[in-house]
Amino acid sequence: MNKENLVQKKCVPCEGGVPPLKGEALQEYLDQVAGWEQVKEHHIVKTYTFPDFVAALSFVNKIGDIAEQENHHPDICFGWGKVEVTLWTHAVSGLSENDFILAAKIDQRLEK
Repeated sequence: MNKENLVQKKCVPCEGGVPPLKGEALQEYLDQVAGWEQVKEHHIVKTYTFPDFVAALSFVNKIGDIAEQENHHPDICFGWGKVEVTLWTHAVSGLSENDFILAAKIDQRLEK
């Protein structure tokens, strides 16, 4: 699996009942999304920097568009020149493939 494969996938509704990603399986996904850090095998986080508030807000709005398309919504904290994105799947109280699909799509949008 690579980042391009993740970008081609679509987030699927998660109703729970499946275990969250842990250990080697988690690391395999994490290796595909540069700059994202896992926290206690529960969520992933990344901070993006921008030259000013307007650029940061513009990126937040782009993330919002992606999140709506994928029906998977991150926590976003932003201010002057920075955006912090946190992802996890609430239904499994941890990480799922959806989190890495969304992370890859967010990174791809920034690259454009």
